[in-house]
Amino acid sequence: MPAVPAVMSKSKKLSEFLHKDERYKAGDCILVRGEGEKQPFVGRIKDIRAMGKGGQIQVQVAWFYRPEEAMGGRKAFHGQKELFKSEHCDWCFASTIESKCRVHSLQAYQALPNVGTNDFFARFTYRPATLEFRPDRVPVYCVCELPYNPDAFMIMCSKCEEWYHPKCINLTKAQCEKMSNFECPECKAAPTSHKRQRTE
Repeated sequence: MPAVPAVMSKSKKLSEFLHKDERYKAGDCILVRGEGEKQPFVGRIKDIRAMGKGGQIQVQVAWFYRPEEAMGGRKAFHGQKELFKSEHCDWCFASTIESKCRVHSLQAYQALPNVGTNDFFARFTYRPATLEFRPDRVPVYCVCELPYNPDAFMIMCSKCEEWYHPKCINLTKAQCEKMSNFECPECKAAPTSHKRQRTE
């Protein structure tokens, strides 16, 4: 991830700055160019400083990791726009910023009427120093027992309210969309509720 040496003692703290006709402030999520990288890095501005006599602006950035950048790599349940929060911070030149972006909670991301190019979501925090994730357990669904992926279509059983991927129960998305009332295989076999409280 792009970085510059730690901020020198002779610096002026700024509340905001102008870059490419857009104002930036602490708390804004940004896309940062990485030399030779296919896609920009994603971070959140924590601090802004004007350095030395020239007043060159640097920003302290808390980075988000993409699943493939973290231990274990990308899994089947990771959404295409999923990121991990982290405590990894660097100082970068403001000139490396490409644009603002938005990193939502999973719930807010699901509620978006349209997902834009610069919309992302984060539900985990990753600690690269210890290779740990928080939370380390999340609810799992379907017979495949995987965490929820907002990119994957699922259907809910009207009896147990468990969610299923069509392919995991030998159905197609088209078949599921035509159903007015879906009962999962377990509910059909045993009509009593079998709602499961599972976590991975």
